[in-house]
Amino acid sequence: MKEVTFKSLAIRSDAEGLFLLDQRALPDDEIWIQIKTIDDMVEAIAELKTRGAPMIGVAALAALALGIEQDLSTEQLLEASSKLRQSRPTAVNLMNALDRFNTALQSGQSRPQLQQLIRDFIQEDFDLCDHMAGHGAALVKTGERLLTHCNTGSLATVGVGTALGVIRKAHQQDKDIHVYVDETRPLLQGGRLTTYELGKEQIPHTLIADNMAGFLMAQGKIDRIFVGADRIAINGDFANKIGTYTVAVLAKHHNIPFYVVAPYTTIDQDCASGSEIPIEERKPQEVRGFVSQKQPVRWAPESVDVYNPAFDVVPAELVTGWITEKGVFELSDVNNGILKGS
Repeated sequence: MKEVTFKSLAIRSDAEGLFLLDQRALPDDEIWIQIKTIDDMVEAIAELKTRGAPMIGVAALAALALGIEQDLSTEQLLEASSKLRQSRPTAVNLMNALDRFNTALQSGQSRPQLQQLIRDFIQEDFDLCDHMAGHGAALVKTGERLLTHCNTGSLATVGVGTALGVIRKAHQQDKDIHVYVDETRPLLQGGRLTTYELGKEQIPHTLIADNMAGFLMAQGKIDRIFVGADRIAINGDFANKIGTYTVAVLAKHHNIPFYVVAPYTTIDQDCASGSEIPIEERKPQEVRGFVSQKQPVRWAPESVDVYNPAFDVVPAELVTGWITEKGVFELSDVNNGILKGS
């Protein structure tokens, strides 16, 4: 693409076109795939070639920028926006990004103005990550052992990340941290992606199976927990990758600070509580085995019934703090409406 150019760990747009790092092939293979049409991006988001709530919003707008360069009409762009909206139902960043674009499009803004809106959105995501990282890293004490779940770094944003951005910043501040990484069943985003990023940054880390986190907490080996979010209700409840609720309950029982890190764009102003958050249910084969790009492996009967929700919801009372680009909020702040009217 010519008018909207940028580059991050997981997505790039340049004179040669729009490309995504296929996250399904990580950590062993770094494969860049070209996005030539809106439908290509819809499929990429739905099939987790690209993922992470902020990244999905950026990727969707990048696809619309491609559509602008291909001279799609206003009606075609609105139809494309609708297709992109349906690709992942839980991550509200996607909806917010598309709403912002649609409003500008329907108000009659010119093609150059729409392209500038997309450039601004991408820069905002980069800046938001830096602000969140600074606020969160200030909470980390020297020598602490941190736990994180799923992947929330530069593969999930165009910046340093949300929860993983906090961890990266603490490492850069020479706080001598060690990170325990939940593998994040069933698609292993922690095992495949977070360890990939931590290895690149040379941040000391240890991979654990999801069902080991509670034992480590009981042994006193976890000092603080940072996770991301795909949607936050205005009462502070939030949805994140399946398994986060379990971590939050265990953290509460063991008196371990538990923080959610996400930009204000993750707050759904139309969502009063976590009970209203739509939960995506994914393909059963993701639980029956490992969906590998090289050699798929199945360890359960092909005919077994499967329940495979992609996310769970953490009630606000289990959260120590909400870290956004605007600062760190406690439950009393949230109860006083700090998340409303962003």
